[in-house]
Parts: sequence; structure tokens; C-alpha cells
Amino acid sequence: MTDTSQIREHMEVIGADGVHVGTVDGIEGDRIKLTKKDSSAQIEGATGEHEGHHHYISTGLIADVEGDQVRLSATAANAVMFEEEGDA
Repeated sequence: MTDTSQIREHMEVIGADGVHVGTVDGIEGDRIKLTKKDSSAQIEGATGEHEGHHHYISTGLIADVEGDQVRLSATAANAVMFEEEGDA
């Protein structure tokens, strides 16, 4: 399991393919809370209904934390399928 203490607010979350998934707003339990402003905004197939509120990604998808980036083990498109909204 990844040491989530290394994850800081405003870090970029990217998929295994290098595509931007979102920006860290914080850690809540075993989930990364993404900022509202760009949750899934860059990912092909994401629609307007996914904008304007927080999304969460399980810390179980984290492959590595390096510099100012959190790299996921799934591609950005696949990570979106695992995103949770609100209090899941």
C-alpha cells in the first residue's frame, strides 16, 4: 500500500498513460479527493454532469507518488470508471 502521507494538496493526479485525471484537494480516509474545478475535465468521454462537484479515487489505484504527481496504476480513462462521487 502506498504511503498517502506523501500526497499533498494541489498535486497532479495522472493515469498510467500520463493523462491528467485531476488535482488533489485532499485525502479522506482511503480516497483521494479531487478538486471540483478539474475533476475528469480533461478525460475523453467525461461529460458536464461530472463537473462542479468533488470526485474521489481510491488510494488502492496509486502506483507511485513522485515529485508533484500521483501516478495511478490505471489509465486515465479506466480510472474515471472507478471514480466515486460524494459520500460513497
